[in-house]
Amino acid sequence: MSYTMEQVKELRERTGAGVLDCKSALEATGGDTDKAVDFLRKKGIAQAEKKLERKMAAGLIDAYIHPGERLGVLIQVDCETDFVARNQEFRQFVHDVAMQIAAYDPLAISREEIPADVVNREKEIYQSQLTGSNKPPAVLEKIINGKLDKFYSEACLIEQPFVKNPDKRVGDFVKEQIVKFGENIKIRKFARFKLGV
Repeated sequence: MSYTMEQVKELRERTGAGVLDCKSALEATGGDTDKAVDFLRKKGIAQAEKKLERKMAAGLIDAYIHPGERLGVLIQVDCETDFVARNQEFRQFVHDVAMQIAAYDPLAISREEIPADVVNREKEIYQSQLTGSNKPPAVLEKIINGKLDKFYSEACLIEQPFVKNPDKRVGDFVKEQIVKFGENIKIRKFARFKLGV
């Protein structure tokens, strides 16, 4: 055994993981608590990704109205059980995502939902910006793909920096909720309303 029970206790407090998971993480990392935290986080995200295929029969519709009542968001987030849908932390999570939409005005939830004509228009703009740059085609393609990735990070909700913690993306925040609640969670749809637009 390359760890102490005190380390197991500390790891549980830091991650909320079970005793057996903490023990196996400490064994896998040779008793290094910081590495064990990363180990558990990676394991949790992997487990969250497995849950993405499960059926969702419950969820929540929430509204966020920005102070001044000139901007509002209506959002639907699905989950697997009514137990989670009624949970106050889940409700707060949904409200936080609605605030995100109000603040960052995404075009869609993910890349797949952005219409092809919008993507093609962006590519044409980037190509015209690079006309006459005398760079090889492979370099031009890399530059255009980089600019497209930047466009997606602004236009796609799950790729945007999270409004309450810009160091993580909204998609990471969703996966953390999947780990926390132990069931699949999906932002299904949203509508953003603004007066004068």
